Amino acid sequence: MTNASVEFSSSLVAPAGALLSAEVSAADNKITAVTLNGNFAVEPAEAREVLTSALKATPLNEYTELVQARLDTALEEYEQQTGNSVQLEGFTTRDLAQVVRRAISQAVNFEDLDWEILHTDVMPSVLNVALEEVLLEQVNTGQRGPTLRFWEWEDCATVIGSFQSYTNEVYPEGVEKHNVQVVRRISGGGTMFMDGGKCITYSLYVPEKLVAGLSHVDSYEFLDRWVVNALNDLGVKCWYIPINDITASEGKLAGAAQKRRGRSVLHHTTMSYEMNTEKMLDVLRTGKPKILDKGLPSANKRVDSISRQTTATRAEVIDALQEAFITRYGGNAVELDSQTLNAAKELVDAKYTSPTWTHRVP
Repeated sequence: MTNASVEFSSSLVAPAGALLSAEVSAADNKITAVTLNGNFAVEPAEAREVLTSALKATPLNEYTELVQARLDTALEEYEQQTGNSVQLEGFTTRDLAQVVRRAISQAVNFEDLDWEILHTDVMPSVLNVALEEVLLEQVNTGQRGPTLRFWEWEDCATVIGSFQSYTNEVYPEGVEKHNVQVVRRISGGGTMFMDGGKCITYSLYVPEKLVAGLSHVDSYEFLDRWVVNALNDLGVKCWYIPINDITASEGKLAGAAQKRRGRSVLHHTTMSYEMNTEKMLDVLRTGKPKILDKGLPSANKRVDSISRQTTATRAEVIDALQEAFITRYGGNAVELDSQTLNAAKELVDAKYTSPTWTHRVP
């Protein structure tokens, strides 16, 4: 970048509900000015200038954590010098750091994209998992636009992360007893016990510009924020716990995982609608000592379910989530085409049912 001034802008809805909009001016690879707008509040009002002044001379490539540290330090110094306590209403310094980073990164928001909404028919879990790779590649190569997909399946499956060890995660006798399909996915993260008709799984296939300016950890919360809000609107009280869990009062409600390929991101989340805990514990070694000193083990967490907090059926919850997404961001319902489905079926045979893939030791 030359000394000529350039302008960036972005907006962000903070988890606490405030809309933050930042217009950033820069020259010589550093911020020269920041203008903030939105429905947030800063008390006392003069502390707003403290925040924007703290951002001047910030290098454009500075990480979110360092930008936030600048803001926190400036507020602490202001409080010490004036004796005034600063109150930020509807946002945090982390949120402000994120919207500035997203402006510089020229990020896009959910509402900027033309969404396709895909609610696929019932299919085996292994085919659902293979379809993830096909759809991600289609978005990455421009064959498909940004897509939200809801899964349907009837079998009982355990889906392990790309970097997990089969031996560490499941009991073979439990797998056989309950006729469980064990599938390895391309994304990282922990093991998901996915009993047919008792979970809700959705996937986002998006350009990386949607998460530009966010750290890997922050991108999880950002991409799941809409569903946390939608569940709360349904009366399901839940919140996000980094790095990738949605939780409620009785335990973990959902877990997410990601895979990045080229300039696209796959983000998928599985939520417990209702849970057969006894069956799950027969199958999973969750919380048990590792057998092999390889592979990522799952964490031992209590599990909660959506049905504990709502009388809505699983299908009604999915419909409500889809409606909430379209209301916020738009989107058109599409059908799964035969070419895409056949490509996924080929991957099932070539990869996802192969012992070489399923039992590999990362």
